[in-house]
Order: sequence, then structure tokens, then C-alpha cells
Amino acid sequence: MSIIASQRVRSIGGYAFAEVDKKVTELTAQGITPIDLGVGDPRNPTPVIVRKACQEAVDRHAATGYPSYVGSPSFREAVASWTQARHGVTLDPETEICSTIGSKEGIFHFGECFVDPGDLVLVPSPGYPPYQRGTHFAEGSCWMMPLREDAGFLPDLDSIPEEICKRAKILWLNYPNSPSGALAPPEFFEKAIRFAHDNDIVLASDEAYSEIYFTEEKPHSLLEFSREGVIVFQSLSKRSAMTGYRIGWVAGDPAIVDIFKKVKTNVDSGTPNFVQEAGIAALGDEEHVDSMRNEYREKRDLFCGALVEAGLPDCTPDSTIYVWQRVPGGMDAVDFATRLLDPEVAIVCTPGPWISDVVADGSNPGDGYVRFALVLSVEETREAAKRLTSLKL
Repeated sequence: MSIIASQRVRSIGGYAFAEVDKKVTELTAQGITPIDLGVGDPRNPTPVIVRKACQEAVDRHAATGYPSYVGSPSFREAVASWTQARHGVTLDPETEICSTIGSKEGIFHFGECFVDPGDLVLVPSPGYPPYQRGTHFAEGSCWMMPLREDAGFLPDLDSIPEEICKRAKILWLNYPNSPSGALAPPEFFEKAIRFAHDNDIVLASDEAYSEIYFTEEKPHSLLEFSREGVIVFQSLSKRSAMTGYRIGWVAGDPAIVDIFKKVKTNVDSGTPNFVQEAGIAALGDEEHVDSMRNEYREKRDLFCGALVEAGLPDCTPDSTIYVWQRVPGGMDAVDFATRLLDPEVAIVCTPGPWISDVVADGSNPGDGYVRFALVLSVEETREAAKRLTSLKL
């Protein structure tokens, strides 16, 4: 018999970070030990306070069956308490918060909440692939908004044509921004809210990197400026090195959260109760967050200093775990990434075009950039910095 994938599946390429893993495997097969800075998966051990809470909760929940689809009351209350302490925003745990299995599943499925065939979603380029892939699986189309360095990696909302605004159902924002490390000022959030309200567009804010920053002023949440028409996606993956636990949440406008819950309860189950208890422990402790933030700062300074020493432009980020590095003038991003795979360097990164897409003017904002994920130890980062000095550009 013929096994034929759906048109949706046939129309998409490989997942960018799966392609990075493939490169690592190829190098390893050649007997080369690569330094993998391609995928944003922190290698730090999950904090002891979180692991201990999880271990103890496994026994307490030995026979509790399926967890709540929307999150236990205690987890949602912990999210509300953290949001109040961190952002000064009061949330109703019952109507304005829903747990997710990490932020990826929530982001991917969000298009199903509001997108009908032929609708548009405004998506940043470069950006997290599930914004686009989730829209595609919901049978919508994407209008790619370029994030360019000369505009502070903020989308130019004024340049979006009126006919596009009329068809748009969702606008995706992501600050602190992956991959650029840019932060958005309050006036941008205020402008985005006016834009979304004026055009009846749901404003979806991916804030998974809100706790990894290197500036005196803490990054803002969109919820600090409005709840009407707004939903925020959060995760403990980067904040607390819990990528493998798969725990996050959405919060915001109760009407939007209610629709999200309806979709979620039909497409997956809830986060395990013992994982939610680990999440509660993580949200109740800021010491490990401060420690990891300081470690990321040290790695950023080591690595970015080596890039500058190697002759590349200074692209030191203000936030996140990434360096969005401009490549040498006249060099292709994929060619530069391939050059870094030479045995004497053997550093794996992600070419910018792999996580960005062509925009209305025919250009790709990822051209001329590569992304490094500072996920390894300080010592491994120091070794990567040392290898960079061997580059002959």
C-alpha cells in the first residue's frame, strides 16, 4: 500500500533544531567531539530544591490518576503569586491561568483557538518555529514581520498593510526575544496593545525568557499593560532548567484562556501532578534563578569577547541564553556555520535562515546571522571561546 503524508506534513521542512542534532551526530561519527551550541537546551542540573520536591511528590501521587487538564489549584495559585510578586499583576487562578505541557504545546495549539482557513497570523521572523507551524496546522497563513537590528529587533507594526490587519487573528510577540536577545521598551508594548485593540487581533506574548536578562531593569510582561485581548505564554524550562519536565502556563484575558482550555482538553492531558509540585517549588525560590542568571552572564561575556577577538561584530545580547551573531561581511550564514564545523573549531551553531523566513519584500531577516545557544558549562564555554581564536576570517 502507499503511505502518503497529509498535505500539511508534506509542505513543511525538517524542524530546524532536529537538523542541528543531525550535524552533531555526523561530527561524532567522524571521531570529532563537537561543542554543541546549536539547540537551546540548558545542561545545568535542575536545582536540588526542584528535584527534591518532584521526588517526594511521586510517592504522594502514586495513585492519583490523570492530572487536571488545566493545572492543579495549588499550581495555578503559585503562578498567580509569582506573577503578583514579579510583575505586580493580580490574576484569578480559576479563570485567568491554565497549565501547559511546557510552552511549546500551548503555542502550537493556540492557532486552533482562533484561526479558520484563510485567516492570517502575524509572526516574527526570525522566531520560534511553532508560531508558524501551529498556524499552518490550523489551516491559516502567516504574515512574517521582519525583526531587524536597525529597528531594535522590534516589528514595525505601522508598516503592516490594512488589508493584512483586517484578516489577521493573532499577533505573536516574544520579549525577551529569541534569538536576538533584544528587550522591548514599555512604549512598544503600549503601541502593540493599541494596534491589536484597533484591529481586533488577539495579542499572544511568549515570555519564556523573562528571567534571563543582564540589564538593571527587569523585562516587562505584556500583562503589566493590559489584560484585554492579551494572553501570555510562560515556561519553567529556561528559568529553572526544567526543559525535560514539560511544564508551563498561559495567563491573561479570561475569555481567551477559556477558549484555550477548551482546545487543550481535547488535544492532550494535563501536566503530571508530581511535576506540578516541582513547578511550585521552582516558583517559590529565586535564589537558583539569580545563580543561573549570573552564570549565563559569565558565559555570555566569555563567548562574546572571543567572537570580537576573532574579528566578528560585537553582538552581546541584553537577555536570553542566545547570541544572535552577525557573520563576517559578504559571508553566507550557512557557509559560516559550516566553517565552524571544521575539526580545529568543531562548534555547532544554528544558521539564521533556519529559524527565520522570507518576509514581504522578499528578504530573509536571518540572512547574515548565526545563533549560538550558551547552554553548556562555564568550562565548556571557555573551551569554545578558545577554539574561536583559531578562526582565520
